[in-house]
Amino acid sequence: MNRILLPLSLSLLFLIGCRNSESSGTIASMETGEDYPVYGGNKAGNRYSPLDQINRKNVHRLEVAWMYDATEASGDKSRSGQIQCQPIVVNGVLFGTTPELKLFALNAGTGDELWIFEPGNEDGRHHITASRGVAYWESGEDKRILYTVGAKLFSIDARSGIPDNNFGEKGIVDFREGLLSENYDLDEVIVNATSPGVVYENTLVIGSTVSESGHAAPGHIRAFDIITGELKWIFHTIPKPGEVGYDTWPKDAYKEVGGANSWSGMSLDEERGVVYLGTGSPSSDFYGAKRKGKNLFGNCVIALDAETGELKWYYQTIHHDLWDRDLPSPPNLTTINYNGQMVDVVVQVTKDGLIYVLNRDTGESLFPVEERPVPTEGLPGEHPYPTQKFPVKPDPLSHQVFTEDIITNLSPESHAYIKNIYNKYQTDHKFTPPSTEGTLAFGYSGGAEWGGNAIDPSGVLYQNSNNDPWVLQMIDTSSMKAEFASLTHGNALYLENCASCHGKDRRGSGSEFPTLENIAAKLSKEEINGILETGSGRMPSFQHISEQDREAIAGYLLNLKEPSSKGHRGASEISVELDNSGSADKKKFGFPAKYVIKFWKKLTDQEGYPGIKPPWGTLNAIDLGTGEYLWRVPLGEYPKLTERGIPVTGTENYGGPVATAGGLVFIAATKDERIRAFDKNTGKVLWEHQLPAGGFATPITYQVDGKQYVVIAAGGGRGQKPGGDYVAFSLKD
Repeated sequence: MNRILLPLSLSLLFLIGCRNSESSGTIASMETGEDYPVYGGNKAGNRYSPLDQINRKNVHRLEVAWMYDATEASGDKSRSGQIQCQPIVVNGVLFGTTPELKLFALNAGTGDELWIFEPGNEDGRHHITASRGVAYWESGEDKRILYTVGAKLFSIDARSGIPDNNFGEKGIVDFREGLLSENYDLDEVIVNATSPGVVYENTLVIGSTVSESGHAAPGHIRAFDIITGELKWIFHTIPKPGEVGYDTWPKDAYKEVGGANSWSGMSLDEERGVVYLGTGSPSSDFYGAKRKGKNLFGNCVIALDAETGELKWYYQTIHHDLWDRDLPSPPNLTTINYNGQMVDVVVQVTKDGLIYVLNRDTGESLFPVEERPVPTEGLPGEHPYPTQKFPVKPDPLSHQVFTEDIITNLSPESHAYIKNIYNKYQTDHKFTPPSTEGTLAFGYSGGAEWGGNAIDPSGVLYQNSNNDPWVLQMIDTSSMKAEFASLTHGNALYLENCASCHGKDRRGSGSEFPTLENIAAKLSKEEINGILETGSGRMPSFQHISEQDREAIAGYLLNLKEPSSKGHRGASEISVELDNSGSADKKKFGFPAKYVIKFWKKLTDQEGYPGIKPPWGTLNAIDLGTGEYLWRVPLGEYPKLTERGIPVTGTENYGGPVATAGGLVFIAATKDERIRAFDKNTGKVLWEHQLPAGGFATPITYQVDGKQYVVIAAGGGRGQKPGGDYVAFSLKD
């Protein structure tokens, strides 16, 4: 069902505003900062605003101007999901998404709702994941919002919130289109998008989010005609015969290997007509026996012709990725003074805290990058690549190797606790391949993350970063079969499908993977079944297993009595069988991995704090012309540690910054649930505000009727209390 709410008076104002604007007006508002019409602020992804009404001198006068409750009509925030959305503002109207991925339009000056679109879920294919933004397109009177919900791409009239019947089928295009041949069952693959695409003329170029298992769909880059919804072109990130990069894989790898997807967003050089993007690792994440070679175009910065999809250049940051080191944020396009010359560049940050500054026309690195030998002793059947890239400059944002001297010093007890764990695992190299013995490393949750970064016109990069050590241990799936034989069916299925994230003991690993020990107090069996079917947040849907098996997992989590697994298909057998239900010539895409995750979680001390010395989260300013850091400061704090007299440590942070001509950098992102304004020149905190819930998103700034606003989505989650508000700030009159 599609729910549309249109308060008449506000709608008329909105319609009048839209009729008076043309495409050139949108471009002009992007340059003046009056609007924030594109994810990332502008198509270059700079997250920079020329507005200066709010500045160093008066930022202390910021106060809440309005709040919009984006939770469901019941207002029950205890069941709300995350809001990672960085909204956009066009002609004084703010567009964003709710935790349930409804699309809404607000008066950007008052927060009053103009309309809300409810995508519905009649076919059960909506995987309710994060939505980090939407795309806007206009041509004359035709104005649209394009966004994805699960496996559907929607085109919605920006003036009314009504689907555009000329786009696809009643405003909807199947978002799986073009990824698999007709020989594979599309219902068995997970395909959605957490980040919006980019608009070039009448073309939407967009990436996707796919599973990270051996059955992941391929992450090919696609372009859709905005007028009709027709697929215009595909760039194969896992190449086919005759295409560039085909020889970096085993023969016919494209027929069964997935991943290498662009999930973090894109940037566009409109003058060149080139779209820039980063890709993630091929699947499966930590075991690559089926994909010997460099694996182009996994883990690459890629430049494509926006109209045709033709490859301009690529730059691979990780060869044959075995560490889930995706490129986690959109490339940022800017112009810097390098050795006395103005150079157009692409700036790409990485999960392992590296910063690449590449020539925008050639893809060549401006700073030296060394290709060094790395460990090659991997799991049986594995083929670790013998060399990897090591940028010489700029210095990394985060630790690269866990050494004994950085073990936490919060207390003697914390140090001893982590030292005991440290001694159990291999820690000597950032490129040590995963093993059954276990490794301890950085680079799984930042360095940099999906919130992106800001670059001001002087060529200074503002980037927040995480310092989180993780423990990873793999297991041979064949060794699990004997264990499964004595377990209930639900327990066996849980170990196969859920334990790698939530733990064999169901205790999870904090904010990333929550505990399931007392799930009965929060969710019913029907609600658990629904989440298993559609997915939620970072968790994928489990539609690749039968409804009976999903019910068995739910029963196990709720401690409901069930028979042993004898007489049932074993969990491993279920995962490797080809599903021939329905058409006899349809089969699952991909392959079962011989080695899967046994244990993967952040290394924390007995109190839950990161197992290394602070800072654990930082905000950094880097001169891109020289590669030198201008300042680095902790981002966020733990009040309980501050009360103990421990200097501000910084916290894990998700979301990004926006910089302004007023000399400020605004960022939320932290576990202490605050939004802050930093001095661009010094890194000093000039203002902060306690949000109603964590602002795990990137703020925006814009101007309406001569007043500048800053807006952040405070959706909470990530181990913190849930929320559901968009909060706007302006200067006190």
